[in-house]
Amino acid sequence: MTQVHGNTTPNATAPGDRSNLGRLIGAALILVGLVLMALGAYLGPYTYATSTPGKLTVDTCTVDYKYRSSTSSSSRKKTKTRWCYGTFTATDGSAKDLNAELKSDALHQRGYVIEALKTGDTSYRLDRGWIGAIAIGCAWFFGGLMPLTIGVLGATTGFSSTEPWSRRRFRPYLITTLVAGVGLISSLLVGLFA
Repeated sequence: MTQVHGNTTPNATAPGDRSNLGRLIGAALILVGLVLMALGAYLGPYTYATSTPGKLTVDTCTVDYKYRSSTSSSSRKKTKTRWCYGTFTATDGSAKDLNAELKSDALHQRGYVIEALKTGDTSYRLDRGWIGAIAIGCAWFFGGLMPLTIGVLGATTGFSSTEPWSRRRFRPYLITTLVAGVGLISSLLVGLFA
């Protein structure tokens, strides 16, 4: 009688194939983490350092209501965005825009002065200072640290169940992920109150 050696099921993947897929997923997560960290550096401190500080004198403020339909229920969800329009004047006098618009956190009366940043030709945002800019950068950094840590774990182990897991081997990844979660929450809170 002839004996057949090998896989008995024709479409079963070898454990090495699964670990290669895990390493590929890990590499993709590393890339996602690095992109998020770079975005944090750009959207936080870099944008703040390259923008023009100034003041926006409010002419009028409005509220835009948008309705989204929810697929889980028949109700429509309403979101509102506050916009203030007026004249932006740079602190150093280098720029003046009579038709500036700014997403605001409150509705203000005519003549109210808002600390603002000119981040582009026609884009403005609230000036929350260096603390706010660093908090935004840190939130993106810690948000990117989570997929980066999981990606390094995947790239080194392939998320393979054939290799024995030890607490000593897994502990640094768990601690880094927990630090990233606490850092993300802390950064968001600082950014909210800055």
